[in-house]
Amino acid sequence: MKDYYEILGVSKDASDEEIKKAFKRAAIKYHPDRHPDDPEKYAAKFKEVNEAYDVLSHPEKRQMYDQGIDPNQQGAGGGFQGGFGGGDFGDIFGDIFGDIFGRRGGGRGAQAEPERGADLQMDCTVTLEDVYRGCTKDISVQTLVECPDCHGSGAAAGSEPETCPYCHGSGQITMRQGFFQVRQPCPHCHGTGKYVKTPCSHCHGSGTVKKRKTLSVRIPAGADSGMVLRLSGEGQAAPRGGVPGDLYVRIIVEPHRIFTREDSTLYCEVPISFVTAALGGSVTVPTLDGEKSITISGETQTGKRFRIRGGGMPTTSGGKGDLIVAVKVETPVKLNDEQKELLRKFGESLGESQDKPGSHSPEAKDFVDRIKQFFKDLKK
Repeated sequence: MKDYYEILGVSKDASDEEIKKAFKRAAIKYHPDRHPDDPEKYAAKFKEVNEAYDVLSHPEKRQMYDQGIDPNQQGAGGGFQGGFGGGDFGDIFGDIFGDIFGRRGGGRGAQAEPERGADLQMDCTVTLEDVYRGCTKDISVQTLVECPDCHGSGAAAGSEPETCPYCHGSGQITMRQGFFQVRQPCPHCHGTGKYVKTPCSHCHGSGTVKKRKTLSVRIPAGADSGMVLRLSGEGQAAPRGGVPGDLYVRIIVEPHRIFTREDSTLYCEVPISFVTAALGGSVTVPTLDGEKSITISGETQTGKRFRIRGGGMPTTSGGKGDLIVAVKVETPVKLNDEQKELLRKFGESLGESQDKPGSHSPEAKDFVDRIKQFFKDLKK
């Protein structure tokens, strides 16, 4: 005989409640509708799970099985109806089909969930300065709102929604599939349990109308592009008094003309003169809090980075990131004859040339050495 305890994944001394829970888990896992790629394989497994529960959920059949007798061949009496024990098989499968198909219905006594309005999504564009300090932005959104004439009921003035004649107000109908009973939302009232006999002339019975509304959105300090804010209940209104949906606002931070951003760290590039780079000095740099001065050491090269701690974006922990300043050495332009002559004399004083850079140009010397090694390697 098959090991029904192993099929359900329970021990031989499992209680009725443990067997029922194990059966529900297994039935959901192996239901063929969850495996459209190979329904036949899972249909066989699903049937095996049902067979195991058929035996282990019924006291008399389980006793025979534990004694080594196959109850499916011997039969079992005791008023057992339909081949399934426990007395609540319909409830179990109501839960199972609810889990599989979206939990719209349920077991015995379950009430249909009210229809929910659609969620909406929109973008809100802000500047880097906005999200540095945090701000409030007004956004305009066109959505469905509760009809002002019928107050969302969908019924004309002087009338009220009536009980749905198909589901008798339960919002659910029961469908039979062999020995299964599956509850689902009533298709006539869409699960509301109400029927509008005389529709409202303004909203034509839907209970909602289109309207553009303005909302204030609080943008938190440190927000980054892609962050989504949820405004509960600000989505579309639901038909006939259901629960409204939510509005999701995606933050888009505009590119900045000075700073680039990586998480809470800001970056900027600051040009410095040839003289300042060679001799050192003080340079004013921009930050989102105003100007700050940094000290440039002598013999600074293009690309050298300076860190301003706390000069970046706010973090979720309450602190701030850093600002990284990269310097760019500018070559002098629009030189007059006297200035050009001074530079020529300066170059002669260094005793260097482009082909033979010395200690005054360490990067150029390193580059020339690597080129020479490159050509030597080619000749090998």
